[in-house]
Formats: sequence, structure tokens, C-alpha cells
Amino acid sequence: MQLAADTGLSAFRATVRDFIAERLPPDWASQRRRSTYNAFKPVETMLGWTAILHEAGWSVPHWPVEHGGTGWNPMQQFVFQEELALADAPAQNVQGTHLAGPIVWMFGSDAQKALVLPGIREGRECWAQGFSEPGSGSDLASLRTFAERRGDRYVVNGQKIWTSGAYHSHWGFFLVRTSRHDKPQQGISFLLVPMDSPGMEIRRIPQINGDAHLCEVFLTDVEVPVEYLVGEPGRGWDYAKALLDLERTDSAFIYLTKREIRRLRRMLDLEAEDGTAPRALAPLRLRVARAAAQAAALEWSVLRVLGGEQQPHSMRAVASALKVRGAELQQTITEIQMDILGLKALRRFGREEIEQVDPATDSFWHDEVPGRSFSAVYARAATIYGGTLQVQRSIIAKSAFGL
Repeated sequence: MQLAADTGLSAFRATVRDFIAERLPPDWASQRRRSTYNAFKPVETMLGWTAILHEAGWSVPHWPVEHGGTGWNPMQQFVFQEELALADAPAQNVQGTHLAGPIVWMFGSDAQKALVLPGIREGRECWAQGFSEPGSGSDLASLRTFAERRGDRYVVNGQKIWTSGAYHSHWGFFLVRTSRHDKPQQGISFLLVPMDSPGMEIRRIPQINGDAHLCEVFLTDVEVPVEYLVGEPGRGWDYAKALLDLERTDSAFIYLTKREIRRLRRMLDLEAEDGTAPRALAPLRLRVARAAAQAAALEWSVLRVLGGEQQPHSMRAVASALKVRGAELQQTITEIQMDILGLKALRRFGREEIEQVDPATDSFWHDEVPGRSFSAVYARAATIYGGTLQVQRSIIAKSAFGL
């Protein structure tokens, strides 16, 4: 591989940095920096940042130009996402920008595109994903939520679980069974559902880290217009799989990983309880160096895909491999962070406590402490959500090696 500086890409990166420096509210960056991937992520901040990006035409750069995309090449999109992460910009509502939106512009009707896409790209509406069910997590083909066609409506009954942000979402996209007579995968359809529909009950699930963004969703005789069915009845399984092919590298979480590696290097110079700096401990330096090397290797794997390098295996297997390495690396990095902090990591910071920490006046509870224990706990789920590592390895075995 020939490595060379791309002057055009460097200029693009500078443009993105200038935009972020000018438009990103400092308190939003601080909130993101002192939390983690989903911690304390109010919907107002998510949608507010999307609205700011939309003003520049940058809210959905990966969408086709005719639906609001930028036309950037894969490397420009990579740089854009990397700079957002390194600047601690708020996360967007990925269920809308990266999941519901692409499904609608790929398979939806013109009416659905007009109904759904503007609200997502303009930061006006939040979306939730209704896939998993009790007993049907990784094995989605066994889902039981049923949508019965009655005239011009579907009547939906069932239950979903682990539905992130359902309590503050305007819309949900649900996999539902519309036929009990087909093979399991063939009887599943893709349905758009307003979250304030009568018969919809949402219960938040308290989490050990103090958050409660995961939800149970109960649907009892929820009526949904037939025109909210995306594509053809019974094709929902195919549409859901299409998302994996579209988002081939995002599952590696490389942007967040690079940000946390940078944080690790800063943390090596922090003062420990005994007054020494972690950098003085050779084993810790070695662990940080090893994690940084692994992150660099993962990044180059992602860049090879984005650069269009011919892959010896299917893209589904490649995406699963990136997911496995990315999820494991998240856990490795957060474990090192906790070890560097030592006893400091035991302190639990609530939302108000995080805002009260001022590193300018309190060097002991410095800016790298709040949110780290949350980050470590949340990273435990990285090898579960989006498809467990066991499922990912099965995909690799089947798609890459025919096992």
C-alpha cells in the first residue's frame, strides 16, 4: 500500500474543523466529552446539532444528493465523521439518519420519502428501532409481533425490547410479522409507526449506570395505515439485511475508538492518588501502546474498504469482522481508562455532578474522570448490541469460509 498525503483531503479536513469550531456550542461538546457513547444524550441536543449541520447541508452526507446528501466520496465522509468525534460533537439520532432514512430512500414510496426524510435530515424528528423482542434478540427471524391487515390499516399486537430512546421518539420503524404461513424470514415486513399511536405503551428500563434510555414497547391493537408499510409485504428481512451492506464500516466504531485513544494518552500524564503519573508505570504504557496499535490496524482495515480495495470475502463477512474487532477494542480501551484512574473510577457522577466539576479549580477530579465509569459499563454492551459477537462470528464462518 502506498501512503501519501492527499492535499485535497487535508483542505477538506481544515474546512470541517473550521465549521465545527464556529458552530459547535462549547457546552454541547463538554456534555459529550464528560459522558460516553449514549450517556446523558438529550433529544434536544441530538436534533439541535442535526439542525445546525443541516444549515450547511451536512446533516446526512451519506445519503444520495437528491435526498439531501453531500456527494462526498467515502474518504471525505470518513474525515467528516472523524472530526466530529474528535471535537466531541453530539451524536445524531442514528436510528433516523443511518437506519430509517436509508431504508425509506432505498425501498420506500415517493409519499413515504416526502413524509419521512425531511424531518430526519432537518433535525425535527427522532426515530426508534423496533427489532428485538423478548426471546428474539439475535434470532430476529423468531419475532412474534404481528400486524394483521384490516382494510386500509394494519392492526399491530406484540412487544419490543431494548428500544433505545423510544420514550422521546416521534417515529419508530418496526419489523413485524404479516404472515404466519411463510418461512420465518419471508413473513416479516417493515412498518413505520408513529410512537404516539393509541395502544402504544413505552416503559423505560433503569440501567446500572443510572441511565434509562433503553425501553420496552408494548403494542396493543395499534392501528397503522397501510401506506406506512415500506416496500412489499414479507420483504422486511431483506430490507433489514440491506442496512448491513450499506453501512459496511460504521460497525467498527473507529471514530469513537480514535477519540478514546487520544483520551488514553492524555490520561497517562494525570496525577494519581499517590501523586505519581501513570506514564511512570511501564505496564500501563505498554497496554496503551498496544491498544493504539490495534486501533491503527482497525483504522487501516476500514480505509481499505472505503478505498475500494478488492476483498477476498463477502462484504457481509468483512462488516462482521470489523464489528468484532471494534467492539472488543472498545472494551479494552475503557478497561485501561478505569485502571489508570484507579480508585477515582469508583465515583459515580450524576448529570448535575458532571456539570459541577471544574478542572480549573479541582485538579484531582479532572476533566477526564466524569463519565469514564459510565463508559466502561456501557462498553460491556458493545459485544451484544447490533448483533452479538457469537452471531457475527457465525456470519464470518458462513459467508467467508462456507462453514
